[in-house]
Amino acid sequence: MRTVPAITCAEAQQAIQLILEKAGKLQKSVTIAVADSHGELLAFARMDGVPLPSITIAQNKAWTAARTGKTTQEIGEKVKHPERGHDISYYGDARFVGWGGGVPILKDGQIAGAIAVSGLSSSEDAELASMAAELLAGLNG
Repeated sequence: MRTVPAITCAEAQQAIQLILEKAGKLQKSVTIAVADSHGELLAFARMDGVPLPSITIAQNKAWTAARTGKTTQEIGEKVKHPERGHDISYYGDARFVGWGGGVPILKDGQIAGAIAVSGLSSSEDAELASMAAELLAGLNG
């Protein structure tokens, strides 16, 4: 039997809380999506005042990171420079995105899910998501 690591609901909530606290200290608003290893939504939070498109973007970032096992920033670099990668249509699904802020979560070397942040610049989104991904990767269920 194959055992696949997973993110629990409680772990997803811990990661969301970490980002909410950090964004609150920065006085910025974000959306946060945590997905399972298939990219399906496990937990979500939206702070007051966040731009509405960020809702779907955060979910799509988490979906992309979980499905590819790569950060959305890495996907974006390949899209910006097709000679080193490929056009976004290569992925075959409109949910794939290439803005920074989606990060896969690895446990025991396998994809357990992904976390994504949207609402700030790509680099700020990526920084917050990476911080939470590190937390989740270190938890043992």
